[in-house]
Amino acid sequence: MAGLVVSGTQVSYIGQDCREIPEHLGRDCGHFAKRLDLSFNLLRSLEGLSAFGSLEELILDNNLLGNDLVLPGLPRLHTLTLNKNQITDLECLLDHLAKVTPALEYLSLLGNVACPNELVSLEKDEEDYKRYRCFVLHKLPNLKFLDARKVTRQEREEALVRGSFMKVVKPKASSDRITASPEHHYTPLPSASRDLTNHRGVLGKCRYVYYGKNSEGNRFIRDDQL
Repeated sequence: MAGLVVSGTQVSYIGQDCREIPEHLGRDCGHFAKRLDLSFNLLRSLEGLSAFGSLEELILDNNLLGNDLVLPGLPRLHTLTLNKNQITDLECLLDHLAKVTPALEYLSLLGNVACPNELVSLEKDEEDYKRYRCFVLHKLPNLKFLDARKVTRQEREEALVRGSFMKVVKPKASSDRITASPEHHYTPLPSASRDLTNHRGVLGKCRYVYYGKNSEGNRFIRDDQL
C-alpha cells in the first residue's frame, strides 16, 4: 500500500491526506502494531482505531481532530501525541483519556487551543501554561511527561492540592470577535477621507501646540498660551 511503512511492530502512514483511518490498514497491521504514526493527515475521526488493540504509542500530530474525537479502549497505550490539532475542550478530552487509556504516561497537546501557550496565542504566558499543567496532572496523575517537559515532584504535589481549581475555561466561539482582514489596512486619517471618490474636505482636531522658539507654529499661539 502506497505510503505505508512497516518496521517490526512500528507502522507509519504519514502525510497521505486521508480523512479516516483506512480499513485495510487495521486489517493488515492492527493485530501486531505497537506503535502507529498517522501524523500529517486530514483525520477528523478515529473510527477504525479499534483494530489496533495492542497499541503502546499513538502519534496523531498535525491532523484535524477536534473535541468530538473518540478513542477506543487502549489499555496498553503509554504515549499519545495530539500536537497541532483543533482541540479546545481540555476537560472533556482528559476525562475521556482517563477512561480509555489507563496506562498513559506521556501526553502532548502543543499547538491546540486547549494547551494555552504562545504557540496558539500571544496573549498566553508561562503562568497560563503552569495552570494548564496543574489541571492536566490533576486529571491524569500517572503522567510522567506532559508536552515537552518531564513532570516534576513539585508539580505533582501542587496538582494534588490545587489541581481541581485550575480548570482551563474553554474558549467561546465568539461571532463578534474582530478579525483582521487582509484587505483592511490601517490609516491614521479620518474615515471620511479614505474614500478616493469623496472629495469633501475633512476637518480634524490637533492636540499639539508647538512651543519651540524657532517653530513656525508660534505664529498661531495666542498671548494667553505664552
